[in-house]
Amino acid sequence: VFAGMSGSAIENFSCVIYNIFLMNCTWQAGRDAPADTQYFLYWQKSRNEEEMECELYIKDENCRNVGCIFQNVSIGIEKAYFLVNGSSKDSLIQFYDEYIDLYKI
Repeated sequence: VFAGMSGSAIENFSCVIYNIFLMNCTWQAGRDAPADTQYFLYWQKSRNEEEMECELYIKDENCRNVGCIFQNVSIGIEKAYFLVNGSSKDSLIQFYDEYIDLYKI
């Protein structure tokens, strides 16, 4: 069960890898997310590695996180796990998660 306000999770999540080592992930704010919602991206390269939060967020005109740039990315054979959660003072925000084969990006 997804806790949080319906329509508050991010939409259109995608990642692109440049020059083998640089990954850029982007998303759009949920269509029903409160204006103060801030999103945070975490990823895990494999089940054996620690989950890491984005270190370099891309922000929109309202200073809301709408993307992330990862440097020194290594592509493994396992699916990577991505999680974007959000926070708002007005309501609970639904999270978004997805497993992605990095070598297919």
